[in-house]
Amino acid sequence: MRNILLLISLAILVMSGCKNEHHETHGEANFIVTLPEIKDTTIYKEYIGQVRSIQHIELRALEKGYLQDIYVDEGQSVKKGQLLFQIMPVIYQAEMQKAEAETNFAEIEYQNTKSLADSNIVSQNELALAKATYEKARAEMLLAEAHLQFTEIRAPFDGIVGRFNEVRPGSLMEEGELLTTLSDNSKMWVYYNVPEAEYLDFVTENDIKNANQQVKLKMANGKFFDLPGVVETIEADFNNETGNIAFRATFQNPDALLRHGQTGKIYMPLDLGKAMLIPQKATFEILDKKYVYQLKNHRVQAQQIQIGNELPHVYEVIQGLSQQDTLLVEGLRKVKNGQQVKMHFFKEQAEIIKELNQLHAE
Repeated sequence: MRNILLLISLAILVMSGCKNEHHETHGEANFIVTLPEIKDTTIYKEYIGQVRSIQHIELRALEKGYLQDIYVDEGQSVKKGQLLFQIMPVIYQAEMQKAEAETNFAEIEYQNTKSLADSNIVSQNELALAKATYEKARAEMLLAEAHLQFTEIRAPFDGIVGRFNEVRPGSLMEEGELLTTLSDNSKMWVYYNVPEAEYLDFVTENDIKNANQQVKLKMANGKFFDLPGVVETIEADFNNETGNIAFRATFQNPDALLRHGQTGKIYMPLDLGKAMLIPQKATFEILDKKYVYQLKNHRVQAQQIQIGNELPHVYEVIQGLSQQDTLLVEGLRKVKNGQQVKMHFFKEQAEIIKELNQLHAE
């Protein structure tokens, strides 16, 4: 009986050992390693941008009077010279007619005096006085004409009419009162603030006058604007409070999709040259420092690294690794520093990133 119990116990131990061995082998089969990849890399720095029209002005009443007519609507596209608002011109028309009559009278007086002066009947002083009277009347007529023209508010350029400032036909307008705004959206300026260090990198790597650095604009809906923009100018001064300086990129806007006052994100390319890249999932943190597990002689060894820039699913490593270092990518939580790993599989980094992109898309 005792021998039978011993045999049963031995059988249980053997079976348990087989199960544990199978479990360890299965676990080790999940260890995947890769190598750092060195390749020409361009990343995009992201900045908050403010969209502005190349021309955005306020239209104001130039004369006091009642608003007689409104010929456009809010948001309407208008052409240069198109009549937008009409302030009641009756008084100014009367002043214009009066000035014209006085000018005609002064001109007749001047011509008569000139004839008499040519016949030596009146002095040259009287002729000069008559001429001055005529020129004064003519100047007053031109002034009256200008005031009459000021009752017509016309578009100074092609653009889009903004929101009306609570004006309706019959409203009494004061001189200088705001009517609406007008925006030329054929091109758009996008302003964004760049930190001093990144500004220095930009100007040392580019000839500002001839760089024509292209940038991309991501709109509020998460989509990129169809056309690229060009960095055309940089402000003269830094903001001492933020340490930033404003860049301005110009975007062609043929479909008028962009409007004055929009916001978005500017993506400005930064060439890293031949950068060393590793998957982000191959790293872990200890006290805010980045580490990877190197595989040497079938043992994992923690190695501190220094990260430069971050790309989707990828880090740029600027210190701590060489191109020949084998890195553990999957199974990091299953090992400890110095632990032996008997079985692992190699996978190209490009394949790892492709799988991560597909998983992220799903």
